[in-house]
Amino acid sequence: MQQPITGYFQDEENHWVAKLACGHNQHVRHNPPLVSRPWVLTQAGRDGKMGVLLGCKKCDEGAPADRVVR
Repeated sequence: MQQPITGYFQDEENHWVAKLACGHNQHVRHNPPLVSRPWVLTQAGRDGKMGVLLGCKKCDEGAPADRVVR
């Protein structure tokens, strides 16, 4: 299910995580050459992706919302 990005936070390992409108969280790592997301490295890049839809596998699986992170 496609869900819009509503915010970001960093996990305990300083990896960026997108907060989705559905209440789930999804890592948005920049880990070349496997995953190239250079936009996640800057505030402007992250701001530019607000509202972009990501496929939420947790929604597809019917998982409950993730814990709230501020």
